[in-house]
Amino acid sequence: MNKELIIDSAATVIQIALLEENKLVELHHQKTNTHFTVGDIFLGKVKHTMPGLNAAFVDTGYSKDAFLHYTDLGPRIRSLLSYTKQSINASQTSHQLNDFRIEPEIDKGGKIEHVFKKKDAVLVQILKEPISTKGPRLSCEITIPGRFVVIAPFQDNVSVSKKIGNKDERTRLQTIVESIKPKNFGVIVRTAAEGKTTSDIHEEIMGLMAKWKQVHKQLHNAKPPMKLLSELDKTSSILRDLLTDSFNRIIVNDEEMYLHLQSFMKSLDSKKVSIVHHYKGKKAIFEEYGVTKQIKASFGKTVSMKSGAYLVIEHTEAMHVIDVNSGHKIPVNNKEVGESALKVNLEAAAEIARQVRLRDIGGLIIVDFIDMKNPEYKKDLVSKMRQYMKSDRAQHTILPLSKFGLMQITRQRSGPALKIDTSEHCPTCNGTGKIHSTVNIADEIERDLEFIMRSHPKTKVKLVCHPFIESYFTKGFPSKRLKWRFKYGRNVKIEGSFANAILNYNFYSLDTQDEIRLS
Repeated sequence: MNKELIIDSAATVIQIALLEENKLVELHHQKTNTHFTVGDIFLGKVKHTMPGLNAAFVDTGYSKDAFLHYTDLGPRIRSLLSYTKQSINASQTSHQLNDFRIEPEIDKGGKIEHVFKKKDAVLVQILKEPISTKGPRLSCEITIPGRFVVIAPFQDNVSVSKKIGNKDERTRLQTIVESIKPKNFGVIVRTAAEGKTTSDIHEEIMGLMAKWKQVHKQLHNAKPPMKLLSELDKTSSILRDLLTDSFNRIIVNDEEMYLHLQSFMKSLDSKKVSIVHHYKGKKAIFEEYGVTKQIKASFGKTVSMKSGAYLVIEHTEAMHVIDVNSGHKIPVNNKEVGESALKVNLEAAAEIARQVRLRDIGGLIIVDFIDMKNPEYKKDLVSKMRQYMKSDRAQHTILPLSKFGLMQITRQRSGPALKIDTSEHCPTCNGTGKIHSTVNIADEIERDLEFIMRSHPKTKVKLVCHPFIESYFTKGFPSKRLKWRFKYGRNVKIEGSFANAILNYNFYSLDTQDEIRLS
């Protein structure tokens, strides 16, 4: 599968479009002045605990206190608190955990007030970015990700990505990592590590340990709130997580970022530096590569598909709802009805997987597919849906169709869903969706004309209006305009202009070309 990354870098925001086979599947926005990104590590200060929620609110420097639930503390929270305290007062002199005493794990069903006291300093990591009026969501299970592995201090286990299906390769990676990992550090082996050598993995672990060393160094005499480690910018983190052999082009319109990406690519894979290109065209980069057109077609409430079927996507506070509509007449024959419904549902499933990823929809998603009575068709649909969402990096769960024909999907949420308004206010109805009927407008024009005929008895009159209105007055026999000729004894010239909205009209004097005021 061919993958392209199109990057539009502006002064205040960077937009990143990921295309697979020339189809837009992910769109990311990154403000250049953002201070809170998923993965950032902070030294926070406990403001207060909420026993009723079994959670704590932590000051990380954001305008709203961050939320830390008991379930996000991790079993080794006591070790983390001990290490943080010792590092601040300099009694913990090394970032290595060889001689560090690991504390007992906390009880899964424990209480937050038994772990924290007010004003405690705690090492935290951003789990979810601030959304709306809420502060960031935090975790105390610190992880430092690389391209091949993720390290987790105070753990001691090695786990291999389930996406690596070869049993021998899993065993090989497990053996390699267990032999080289630092003591009291857990390691998660990522899918990209498949086929990599001991040297490649060891080099990355050393690089991640250097980052942990940076965190430890900054903790000395630190006063919360304080940022200790920044996650990579979104462009670099996407490259780190997604870069594969099928990634064949990265195009960026900013020279400084182009040089940065070349350097970053060299650190990841020197063979891939050549796929980074600097765009110097006159057109906007998104317009040149068809991204703008796809955005306009993909972010409306209604999403059309090639067959004529369409999706209706609604967002509520509690969930997201997607309705699948066939958009054409279903055949009368029962067998054809079932096959036709399956065909539409499969096409919809592929588009839903793309839309969920593109809009970064998280939380609960309910999909109302077209009803199918055949149990085999239902199994096929669920199987295909899981297959289509396999490439989605966010954790997700897909449940079988319920007896009402609804599919429930839960998807990891790390930030607000991406919303792009592709509509404009209608200049005629101003977004209300309602306009006066042509007859009502005609009545208004005739009332105004009668006033002008009485108040300007010698003026030659011209009416300028929308062509639809012009047709209403001039077509047919006898036309409205001809009736005016008999009624007022004068001709009225009518000129149609698309420059006029359908509700707008003006009267002019043919002698002076000045507009005739009605008041």
